[in-house]
Amino acid sequence: MKQIKAFVHKNRVPDLIHSLEEAGFRKLSLFDVKGLLRAISTREQEYSIDLGDRVISEMQMELFCEDEEVSRAVEIFRRVGRTGRREAGWVYVASVEQSYAIGDPD
Repeated sequence: MKQIKAFVHKNRVPDLIHSLEEAGFRKLSLFDVKGLLRAISTREQEYSIDLGDRVISEMQMELFCEDEEVSRAVEIFRRVGRTGRREAGWVYVASVEQSYAIGDPD
């Protein structure tokens, strides 16, 4: 099993969710984060006193899938996550050693 972590601009999230669901991916989580992606416009930026730098609100999307589904999922993130800028985010893939369903024991 793999964990795919993508950092994307917020305006791409609805299309990404729709495309991933349409492709059959369901194990998806979303996190609102501050980051250093290149802003699409100045309206997207804010100055963080805590960090001492300009940041933007971006989304961290985490998707868990089987090994054989990774290339298809990464392709969706890279295609649908585009903003028209050269660098629109990042996608990371990591191995998951074990996973367990939460629920009543069998």
